[in-house]
Amino acid sequence: MTRTPEPPPAHVRAAFGARDAEPELIDGGPAWRCGDATIRPAPKPAEATWIAKTLDGLDVPNLRIGRPLRSTDGRFVVGGWSATKFLAGRAEARHDEVIAVAQRLHQATAELPKPRFLEARTDVFAVADRLAWGEEDVPLEADLGGRLFELLKETQKPLNLRSQVVHGDLFGNVLFAGNAPPAVIDFTAYWRPAEWAAAVVAVDAVAWGGADHGLFKRWSHLSEWTQVLVRATLFRLAVHALHPLSTSQSFAGLERAAHQVTALL
Repeated sequence: MTRTPEPPPAHVRAAFGARDAEPELIDGGPAWRCGDATIRPAPKPAEATWIAKTLDGLDVPNLRIGRPLRSTDGRFVVGGWSATKFLAGRAEARHDEVIAVAQRLHQATAELPKPRFLEARTDVFAVADRLAWGEEDVPLEADLGGRLFELLKETQKPLNLRSQVVHGDLFGNVLFAGNAPPAVIDFTAYWRPAEWAAAVVAVDAVAWGGADHGLFKRWSHLSEWTQVLVRATLFRLAVHALHPLSTSQSFAGLERAAHQVTALL
């Protein structure tokens, strides 16, 4: 049984101007709505501060961005928590629109410098990312993605795409609310081509979002699309093989997506 995450303590809520707000868990957590603020854990202060400063100055047409909130003494991180303005909406199975959001967002982030904290990341997702791009080599659980990873790795070809700051986890992190512009939440920074970030959305949508098999083909006009799909799939296969909560059941959709990518090669 999964434990309910702990809400932000009173002194954190007070620091972000939500002293009297009753915390409401958002979609199972770990973020909490506290009045007009969304407060979430920030276990990596340097990364959380970089994201806050970056989003604070980012302006993307027809896109809502969760603006960071400073504490009463000017900090972006208080006691291991950060806050943004609450954005209404929910994730929906509008996969093509999410990829279009990725395109708009990454036009706006194209000239950002590479964050220094990326080199020091050692979490499952960072290791999987480096594995997918041939920058690291660690053993993978064969039955949970490792075997398919090795087979798909053989189909890689050199890419001639420019790396930049991208949000590498947009699936499930784009919210829709009536006629309002889409909203982007939970910015997860990677230093990869914008096309790759779009491909990760597509792979996730086919694997776990019920996307139709034509999604991959509808975005084939993007530069070197089949090869970024390969790397996006390798990334998710590596995450799955490394993640302690992965199961054979959760692998089924990803295996299906990988076979669809292979069919395009």
